[in-house]
Amino acid sequence: MIHEKGNISIHTENIFPIIKKWLYSEKDIFIRELVSNSADAMSKLSKLVAMGEANLGEDHAFKITVSVNSKAGTIKIIDNGIGMTGDEVKKYINQIAFSGAKDFIEKYKDKTDDQQIIGHFGLGFYSAFMVAGKVQIDTLSYQDGAQAVRWISEGNTEYEMDASDRTEIGTTVTLYMADDSREYTEKFKMREVLKKYFSFLPYELYLVDETEKPEETDKKEDTKKKDKEEEKKPEPLNNTSPLWKKNPRDCTEEEYKEFYRDTFMDFQDPLFWIHLNMEYPFRMQGIIYFPRLKHEFETMEGKIKLYYNQVYVADNIKEVIPEFLLMLKGTLDCPDLPLNVSRSFLQNEGYVQMISRHITKKVADKLSLLYKKEYDNYKKYWDDINPFVKYGCIRENKFYERVEDIIIYKTIEDDYTTLKDYLEKNKDKHENTVYYVNDIKQQTQYINMFKENGMEAVVLNTMIDNHFISFIESKNTGVKFLRIDADITSNLKDETSEENEKEIEKQAEKLEKLFKDVLGNKDLKVQVEKLKSDSTPAMILLSEQSRRMQEMSKMFGGGDMQNMFPNEETLVINRNNKLVKALIESIENDEKTEDRNLLVKQIYDIAMISHRPLAPEAMTAFVQRSIQIMEKII
Repeated sequence: MIHEKGNISIHTENIFPIIKKWLYSEKDIFIRELVSNSADAMSKLSKLVAMGEANLGEDHAFKITVSVNSKAGTIKIIDNGIGMTGDEVKKYINQIAFSGAKDFIEKYKDKTDDQQIIGHFGLGFYSAFMVAGKVQIDTLSYQDGAQAVRWISEGNTEYEMDASDRTEIGTTVTLYMADDSREYTEKFKMREVLKKYFSFLPYELYLVDETEKPEETDKKEDTKKKDKEEEKKPEPLNNTSPLWKKNPRDCTEEEYKEFYRDTFMDFQDPLFWIHLNMEYPFRMQGIIYFPRLKHEFETMEGKIKLYYNQVYVADNIKEVIPEFLLMLKGTLDCPDLPLNVSRSFLQNEGYVQMISRHITKKVADKLSLLYKKEYDNYKKYWDDINPFVKYGCIRENKFYERVEDIIIYKTIEDDYTTLKDYLEKNKDKHENTVYYVNDIKQQTQYINMFKENGMEAVVLNTMIDNHFISFIESKNTGVKFLRIDADITSNLKDETSEENEKEIEKQAEKLEKLFKDVLGNKDLKVQVEKLKSDSTPAMILLSEQSRRMQEMSKMFGGGDMQNMFPNEETLVINRNNKLVKALIESIENDEKTEDRNLLVKQIYDIAMISHRPLAPEAMTAFVQRSIQIMEKII
């Protein structure tokens, strides 16, 4: 081959600085581009062999080797793929595949947004100049009689071509790394990057550290030691046949779990999974796992890894993965994704939305199948998956439409019910009203009262439930949710009572005055009822609207904003209770005693403790008062 020098036909020398500064958002993407090119070269040769247009020896095994040398400051990407002829080097390397290069440079040279340039460039090979001061290509085409070619450029528009000493078909790209990128010549760093992008590359990938090779100074090396080293074959870094490539019928439960543990470094088994394997209207394979989510909604962040022909692209690309699915974990390989040169950004919005809708449908279908075919397991999973399902309903209306009939609610009896069944079962007691608990320990008193009266409430105690309740109310006209300590007295009143109404009103007025006077709170709202249960002397009710407004103010404003909404707490005194009856008798006998005042304060604090935690000062007073009462008993 005749020695040749020339200029890359791009009409300007400004292209390389722009590539280095703007083309890629992550520096290590140069590795992804170059190794991906090697994989593409082997795919092309493999297709030619399959068509009978190329012949390879029986011992030809496709592989890619990345060689690093920290002493020399070099990285080599070596493949045995299709290779290039001299003319092909001129075409694919020297000519950049875009038109109007000069206009392109003028348009982007002053841009500050690196994404502006994406999609306008031709070859990922030029990402090498992000990190290298000099790039060398040695390549030999598969074609019979082809001559090996060497191409060299030092990061400007000048190049040099000559004959190469390469004897095997394929290509070696050698990078002479710039000082600010020498970290990639370290084996541990390169291994990290290769594992990130190529854990599932379809061709075997090896990493070699040339720095570690000893100099051949000892010609009398121990023969036995040498034989042992030859017997030890290097292991590829990647799994060329990831589980998602298999037919779901051929995958075992343990294989799914093992793949999950290895891929996500999560040693807690997933609950269940969805294996996607489709060819039409687009190709997509993958596995989506449902991990154990529990109630930590604010910290829930899964990881959906997106691949393009088994090459990693990015995590959690919201254009492809519906936002609510990002709480899950999984791998998706979409060979038909319209990616541009950086393999990171999506171009065809309509196509991508179609993929997103399909993923949403598959997830909803899986949940529906579990509900119908494995209801016992579905109930077991619900505590873990319900934050995900609820968030998905709020974020994606199509998802809600598919799963609205399989949303279940855990009850205070440790059973499960749908909204439809709950409303039907309780329509004679509280029509179109759903009572719920959001703190089982704090609201024990109310729960016990409900159980004693044969009433049912559901448990809604995840962080997303405040939003979910409002969402469900908006979707079901006329249905309202009330926390268990809201306005429930109408359902608890003893309707068999025939006491004189005027006498009841007088006693209620006296009790109300007593509590306001003793507690020193003239604005206290007091309600006296004769409840069916006599175990509870008093309880605090807070209107649902007031509670929601207060919680919203805490979430979004806090501080002074909370004072914008009135505190509509009501003290409900149970006339059926023994302690309250004693108070009524004390009032009627005009006994203004210290003991009566202690009892009033104690009844109030007990009601408050069941409603919400006492302030430190109030708790101290409650404890001291409890001791006083016990001392009087002795």
